[in-house]
Amino acid sequence: MRRFLFLTASLLAVSACARVVPPPRPTPPVPAPAPTPVPAPTPVPTPTPTPPPAPEYANALAAGVRAGPALRLGADEAERAYRAFRASCRTVTTRRDTSGLTQPEDWRDACAGEALTEPAAMVRFFERNFEPVIVGDGAAFVTGYYEPEIRGCRTRQPGCEVPIYRRPPDLLETNPQTGAAGRGRLDASGTFVPYYDRTEIEAGVLAGRGLELAYAADPVDLFFLQIQGSGRLRLPDGGVMRIGYAQQNGRGYVPIGRLLRERGLIVPPVTMQKIVAWLHEDTGRGAAMMRENPSYVFFRELTGPGPLGSIGVPVVGRASVAVDPRFIPYGAPVLLSGMDNARADGLWVAQDTGGAIRGPNRVDTFWGAGEEAALIAGGMSARGRAVLLLPRGALARIQSRAAAAQR
Repeated sequence: MRRFLFLTASLLAVSACARVVPPPRPTPPVPAPAPTPVPAPTPVPTPTPTPPPAPEYANALAAGVRAGPALRLGADEAERAYRAFRASCRTVTTRRDTSGLTQPEDWRDACAGEALTEPAAMVRFFERNFEPVIVGDGAAFVTGYYEPEIRGCRTRQPGCEVPIYRRPPDLLETNPQTGAAGRGRLDASGTFVPYYDRTEIEAGVLAGRGLELAYAADPVDLFFLQIQGSGRLRLPDGGVMRIGYAQQNGRGYVPIGRLLRERGLIVPPVTMQKIVAWLHEDTGRGAAMMRENPSYVFFRELTGPGPLGSIGVPVVGRASVAVDPRFIPYGAPVLLSGMDNARADGLWVAQDTGGAIRGPNRVDTFWGAGEEAALIAGGMSARGRAVLLLPRGALARIQSRAAAAQR
C-alpha cells in the first residue's frame, strides 16, 4: 500500500506592535520506508530416485539360496500339506527340477513308506525330512485363485454362445525350424510366428474348425475362468461339466486389474469382484479391456478328480499353490509367514503354475470352490516371507557346488 505524508504550513499574524517572529520549527525527518522483504528462495525439491527394477534371475540358484529359520508347524497345516505332498510324490521322484535345487533321488526317502494318519506324526515328518531354505531375499508376494462355477452348455444355444476352445492342433510348443522353446504356429509361408492372440480368437479365427469344447453364457465369466485355469460349467439340466487347463497361446499375461487401477477406473483396493462389476457395466468397454490381455487359455474336459494342477494331480483348497518352477520345485512344501493377510500364513505345497506367476517367492494360493473361496481368492494380495522346504542334504550339495565354482 502507498503511504502519503501531508505537511501543514502555519500562517503567523503580524500586529501593529513589533513582534519577534520565532524561528521556524525544524521539520521532523521523514522516516525511511521499510525495506521490502526479499522472499526466501523456494527450495528445489530433490528428485526421488526411481528404484531400480527387480533383478531378473534364470532360476533359484542364480537368485541365491541360504539356510532359513527353524520350522514351527501346527498340526492342522502339517496334515493338509502332508496329504498334498504325498499326492505329488510320483512327480517329484521322476521329474527334472528346473530350479536346479533338487534331484529326483532327493525326494525318495520322504516319499517312501506307508502314509501317515496321525497329525503329530505329520509334523515330525516335515521336521525330519526337510530343511528350511530361503531363495533370494525371501520376500513373498501372494495372490489367490479358486475353482469357479459358471453357466455353460455343451452345445451352442440362445443365451449360451461364447465358445470354449480345445487346444488347437496347430499350436506348437517349439519352433520346428530352430528347436527353440516357445509357443507359436506356422503361417501360410511356413514361417514360425506367435500364436493368435485373444482379439483374433474372439473375432473368430478358430471358428468352424471343430475346436469348440463347450459354450459359456457370459464372456466375463469365461475370462475369469481362464485366469483361474480350471472350473465347472453348470449345465441347463443342472449337471456339471468340469474343465481344466489344456494349454495357453503363449502370449504374455496382462493383469487388467492393474490397468484399471493405473488409469483411475477403479478405486483401490482392487478385487476380482470390483473388476467383474466394472466389466459388466458396459459390455463394449468391458470387451475392449479384456482384449488388452492377449493371453488365451484352452481347455479339456476332466472326468476324474479335479481340478488338476500343472503336474497332473488334483490341487487341494488351502493346501496347494501355483509357483514359478524355476524358483520353487514342484512338490516342494512352502511355508508362508508374517503375511499382511494372515489367511495366507501356513504350509503349502507347490502343485501348479500360471501365466502371471513369475519370479522368486511369487505364490498363488488355491482356496477350493464356492462363494467363500471366490471371496478369499478375489481379495488376496499379501506380502510376507516365504521359506522353502527342501529334502535334507540338498542345501549342503548346493553350497558345496557354489564353493567349488568360486575356487
